[in-house]
Amino acid sequence: MILFPAIDLVGGQVVRLAKGDRAHMDVYSNDPAAVAEAFRDAGATWIHVVDLSATLEEDETARAANSAAIQAICAVPGISVDAGGGVRSMEAIERLVSLGVKRIAIGTALVRDPAFAEAAAREFGELVVADVAARGGEVRVNGWREGAALSADELVKRLASLGFRHLVFTDVARDGMRCGIDTETYQHIAQVAGFPVVASGGIASLEDIRALAALGPEVIEGAICGRALYEGEFTLEDALKAAQSSYYR
Repeated sequence: MILFPAIDLVGGQVVRLAKGDRAHMDVYSNDPAAVAEAFRDAGATWIHVVDLSATLEEDETARAANSAAIQAICAVPGISVDAGGGVRSMEAIERLVSLGVKRIAIGTALVRDPAFAEAAAREFGELVVADVAARGGEVRVNGWREGAALSADELVKRLASLGFRHLVFTDVARDGMRCGIDTETYQHIAQVAGFPVVASGGIASLEDIRALAALGPEVIEGAICGRALYEGEFTLEDALKAAQSSYYR
């Protein structure tokens, strides 16, 4: 199981939000590349980056600072970067590719512009990832601020036909809350999708990581971990060990 330590960016700063709420933001660093280097030194091979300034449609200064931060993170030797946030055009994908991103997440556009999402999957293949967030079974879009009047099951069922083969599924109610994960949700989503899921939202302990890994590679491709790492609930070294503990049994 791939463990993706997370770097969420607002105006070039490393932050975490609670349940995606911009009003509840903690700042952890002003040097995203240094955070990426520390993750690399601890053994990470992938890092999950979210451009929250693009997602939340903040001003050009904030978005330019995030672009510079993403480029600096991608320049750190020995890691691959999975990134998303506000990706709603081919130009946005091409910009992230030019910065060095290896996987690009498409979220809101899966709902609002499925023709673009399908074209992106067709043109970029394994490079693009479907990024689905839900609360209470309903898809959330536009930085999780709006409901989509669409069930997660209905959207996830469409993904294979759109050409997607990677899926990040976020449980919005748990994201940034360190309240633990719901393995049954990820089992269900993987079954609906027909391919494994990257789990996101709520990891609070090494047991959560082990529980995800124990579901096996048919269900879980990876897991994203943020606040629990930043607030010292466990070390990244131990998290990486936990990610492999049951995966190949």
